[in-house]
Amino acid sequence: MSTPSVHCLKPSPLHLPSGIPGSPGRQRRHTLPANEFRCLTPDDAAGVFEIEREAFISVSGNCPLNLDEVQHFLTLCPELSLGWFVEGRLVAFIIGSLWDEERLTQESLALHRPGGRSAHLHALAVHRSFRQQGKGSVLLWRYLHHVGARPAVRQAVLMCEDALVPFYQRFGFHSAGPCAIVVGSLTFTEMHCSLRGHAALRRNSDR
Repeated sequence: MSTPSVHCLKPSPLHLPSGIPGSPGRQRRHTLPANEFRCLTPDDAAGVFEIEREAFISVSGNCPLNLDEVQHFLTLCPELSLGWFVEGRLVAFIIGSLWDEERLTQESLALHRPGGRSAHLHALAVHRSFRQQGKGSVLLWRYLHHVGARPAVRQAVLMCEDALVPFYQRFGFHSAGPCAIVVGSLTFTEMHCSLRGHAALRRNSDR
């Protein structure tokens, strides 16, 4: 099976505060970009899962995706993922797929529906050394612009615990009510976000 091509996004002048682990060093400044945003490939799966496992298991005891599922989505739909790399090191990511029903179901956790109009965000996580720096917010904003540039994709959907609802509302998500998916004792709110506004912003920024 051939490896999907890497989709690189236009770099922007983001600057990390001094003292952050993994910040650009002088000796490598001219060999690797300080900040790179690109779609992920199956080769990135192990790094993705390492960050995801630490981020989610430490909080809820569950991972949204196991390693096989990460590889599955990065093989089928790498264009619906986005990773943030600092000097070649993955520090944050989003994994997504397409969904073709009005609401999320148990099947949506493992399926990619190529004809779907909704970008389903399975997981967003930031490496522990780079948290509390706003990286999750920056990555989510970029991701919404990225998928919003795809004409067939009309909205982004996800499920989250109640405590995270205000975070996603800042980006235009609204509650669609309780999610039908239950993981163990955990319940979730389903969140939807129209991508029309994000697509317009992306088009204007490219002029």
